[in-house]
Amino acid sequence: MSTNRGVVYIEPGKVEVQNIADPTFSAPDGRKIEHAVILKVISTNICGSDQHMVRGRTTAPAGLVLGHEITGEVIEKGADVEMLDIGDIVSVPFNVACGRCRTCKSQDTGVCLTVNPSRAGGAYGYVDMGGWIGGQARYVMVPYADFNLLKLPDRDRAMAKIRDITMLSDILPTGFHGAVKAGVGVGSVVYIAGAGPVGLAAAASARILGAAVVMVGDFNPHRLAHAKRVGFEPVDLTQSDRLGDLIAEIVGTNEVDAAIDAVGFEARGHSGGEQPAVVLNQMMEITRAAGNIGIPGLYVTEDPGAVDNAAKEGSLSLRFGLGWAKAQSFHTGQTPVLRYNRQLMQAILYDRLPIADIVNATVISLEDAASGYQTFDAGAAEKFVLDPHGMIAA
Repeated sequence: MSTNRGVVYIEPGKVEVQNIADPTFSAPDGRKIEHAVILKVISTNICGSDQHMVRGRTTAPAGLVLGHEITGEVIEKGADVEMLDIGDIVSVPFNVACGRCRTCKSQDTGVCLTVNPSRAGGAYGYVDMGGWIGGQARYVMVPYADFNLLKLPDRDRAMAKIRDITMLSDILPTGFHGAVKAGVGVGSVVYIAGAGPVGLAAAASARILGAAVVMVGDFNPHRLAHAKRVGFEPVDLTQSDRLGDLIAEIVGTNEVDAAIDAVGFEARGHSGGEQPAVVLNQMMEITRAAGNIGIPGLYVTEDPGAVDNAAKEGSLSLRFGLGWAKAQSFHTGQTPVLRYNRQLMQAILYDRLPIADIVNATVISLEDAASGYQTFDAGAAEKFVLDPHGMIAA
């Protein structure tokens, strides 16, 4: 194996591509494990969740190797791996999950009980998620491989659609989970907060689930223009602080059947400053009585850069009484990718879900990752896909 390279968090606002250790069959605590594989990374994406860390909005330590959206080729496997072979192309759910605990057995893999000593749930290259090394690299180790990995059925078909397939590791299942938990179905009127990649993935998911109208709200004109180009109704939040009025201009009423928060804790209001609860409160206002709200947007327990002391501990000022009075249902938390990724893979392979075009996937080299982070953080209407070995370009 050649020298490994990876994207390393240095300090707020700064990442570097550095030489990093080659992966081994070892857990974060040093235990030897045989249920793992080592992957040659074919594609690995920059995620908005990574940006939260890079902005200094979490307690991520310097030196963390980033990256939880991974697609790769099996090049080594442990003695306990039975269902995968060398050369298989696989999609890696961002959840690290054991497959054996109570929550994994119920397909709640986002809150596996065994892979993280500090809380339920593990992930690659992410703060407080178990210490698993990230996959924005040339090579990465994946534990519990037989359970976690989704094998692509045909190498040539997978590589032909790799820009789409790479979205199976996180944002497509995350958007789909938000839409499912918001109760989207045939004929639904849907509003999605945030026209970034997860918001667009949620919009694409709402469409494939049969929604009649899919609206996407944002302040960013470039992202709104892209959302319109790919067939969604843009809602320009700069035009009014009364979201219901903006929605009524499109559908004739100020309520929707289903709402999806794809923004999370760094939400901003019309004042330009942060209002971490603004989206959640708007969701309760615009969602009809007995409607559902899906919340795939990230909320954290610790935010050093928050606007007030309460928000630094994840405490937000919610109009929960409004949601209670309207008998609304809320669903939050890490997406259990394994619950959805096989179905979504089929939709991609059979040309039902052109997710790469919908999120405007842009392929760059691993060595250009730092500039990709900067451009994405500036609000580009793109989803950056890193190509560590030049396999996508080839």
